[in-house]
Amino acid sequence: MTMTPEQATQFAAVFDRMVQGVEEVLLGKQQVIRLTFIALLSEGHLLLEDVPGTGKTSLARALAQSVRGTSNRVQFTPDLLPGDITGVSIYDQRSGAFEFHRGPVFSNIVLADEINRASPKTQAALLEVMEEGQVTADGVTHPVAAPFMVIATQNPIEQAGTYRLPEAQLDRFIMKSSIGYPDHASTMRILEGAGHRAHEVTVPAVVSAASVIELATLARTVFVDATINDYVSRIVDATRNAREVRLGASVRGALALIRTAKTLAAASGRHYVIPDDVKTLAEPVLAHRLLLDAEAEFEGVTPSSVIAQILIETPPPSDRPAV
Repeated sequence: MTMTPEQATQFAAVFDRMVQGVEEVLLGKQQVIRLTFIALLSEGHLLLEDVPGTGKTSLARALAQSVRGTSNRVQFTPDLLPGDITGVSIYDQRSGAFEFHRGPVFSNIVLADEINRASPKTQAALLEVMEEGQVTADGVTHPVAAPFMVIATQNPIEQAGTYRLPEAQLDRFIMKSSIGYPDHASTMRILEGAGHRAHEVTVPAVVSAASVIELATLARTVFVDATINDYVSRIVDATRNAREVRLGASVRGALALIRTAKTLAAASGRHYVIPDDVKTLAEPVLAHRLLLDAEAEFEGVTPSSVIAQILIETPPPSDRPAV
């Protein structure tokens, strides 16, 4: 079953309402808010690489409120243990059995603040539940909430005492972005509301958590022409053959680009994907999956610049998809 034009129009209207609600909290950051909702409705997870104090916690909280879901924030530190995230089994003397106490991952939106400050073992515990959507303790499987999304953050400035995420773990995030500092006009509006603490501001719920699951299912039905699949394949192949790249985008990256392009198309009121959807999402979806050659890094080459050059050199399909 393929999405109809009427369903695409309704999808876009709901999507815009969700974005507008969160934008009241995260002023002047419509693009990153849109990317966050695209990641959510593509059933993926988001990595934010940003300096402190740019509104990452506010974004996660507002996102959960807009979809009438729950949210938890975990501050990652070197002494954080896997059980602090997933939960632990505690012996109950009255019943004579172990009882599982759920950790903060049992929430719709989980903010993993400064994920690279925790040990690799603790990072892996979170990334496992991201991939499987469940926690296994003492042989018993506990599914996490649905929808489920992890927003992980990294501080790009202070690297002392951190544990860099391996490429295989970075590949688990459907996209990577940053919030950045607000512009002057947005800063003025923020300062005018300085009398209100961030956690006191609430976002009206636009849809229920169950509706988010329905929207994500609907986004999967967006039509993708064979020429679009060919275009994505050529872009991914180019990342593997680029002179500056040691490790190119994986098949998971190609699938992520198609999935997010479908969601972007629906959010734009279309029931089919166009090349511009792929171009818009290529950098946030693919750049963090590339491992550059050491010499290229020394010369100042970045994964984003490699993706930008590939998009220039890879011609998109010229014909409109036949829907």
